[in-house]
Amino acid sequence: MIDMYINSMFDENKNNYIERWLLLITFLVALMIVVGGLTRLTDSGLSITKWDLISGILPPLSLGQWENTFNLYKKIPEFKLINSNMTLDEFKIIYWWEYIHRLLGRLIGLLYIIPLLYFTFTQKFRFKELLLYYFIFFLICFQGFIGWYMVKSGLTDRTDVSHYRLSLHLTLAFVIFIFLFWSILKIRYMNKYNNFFKLPYFLPNIFLFFILLQISIGALVSGLDAGQIYQSWPLMNQSFFPDDSNYRDLFLLSAFETPSLVQFVHRNLAYLILIYFIFITAIIMKNINYSYLRSAIILITIFLFIQIILGILTILSGAQIVLASLHQIGSIFLISSVIILVFKNSKIN
Repeated sequence: MIDMYINSMFDENKNNYIERWLLLITFLVALMIVVGGLTRLTDSGLSITKWDLISGILPPLSLGQWENTFNLYKKIPEFKLINSNMTLDEFKIIYWWEYIHRLLGRLIGLLYIIPLLYFTFTQKFRFKELLLYYFIFFLICFQGFIGWYMVKSGLTDRTDVSHYRLSLHLTLAFVIFIFLFWSILKIRYMNKYNNFFKLPYFLPNIFLFFILLQISIGALVSGLDAGQIYQSWPLMNQSFFPDDSNYRDLFLLSAFETPSLVQFVHRNLAYLILIYFIFITAIIMKNINYSYLRSAIILITIFLFIQIILGILTILSGAQIVLASLHQIGSIFLISSVIILVFKNSKIN
């Protein structure tokens, strides 16, 4: 009995340390998403034209270093075709957004791998746990590469980064966030929701997929500046469908290159998400066996409503920076609440 008690206390302390570590990394990833969004909204992503993993930790510290960095920026199309009148002081503003974004990426990597190595050699991890944690680290490293791959697309013959690579970069950030948040829930609520009755698994999982897909499409909207056109709702100007295209264009690959069509898809996927959520909610609220999921449904309702309002206001404002940033922040809270729903309904816990 004493040995069982000691082992239980040891496991509890181990889980507390790991949970706090994961909470810190999850918060930093969320912050990284917010700063990344602001970096995009302020057109700051191409201000640092080199990927110096080690030496890039330090920003320019003298006037000469600032001028050298600015001169590198002057060589790319964005400066030549759009920002040719930019001053050094104006350049510093966009530089700091990108610098903070990259610094956060480095910080996340260090604060993840160092404790992970310590826990690996001092704690008793199950193999599946260890595999998951190192897989997350791989995704974090891969995300750094994707970030540079995205920036590289805007340094040659473009005045902006590829909206496809931007979407991949943001989507991967949310995938990392999902894995981290799921790991926290597993530690905190292990065995708490082992209910006999389960909602068919594909229902909440499809809902999570829809939210992640909407985030990816939203990144395409941002990358194409598609939120700055058709500043009306519920119609796009005077019609349901944008007047610069036709319905057949939706079935062409070029649809993802057309700002109005990407905005149209983003809008209508939001309607589909709302309808699908009402469908799931009706099932859960009508069946007392699913009462353990109702708190998650209430949480999703709140964040989904806020997200819809922010989306509409973002469109009406022409993607004004504050509203567009709040809209992205809202997606973090919304997907977190959906993860809770999926987790509560999962066999894993």
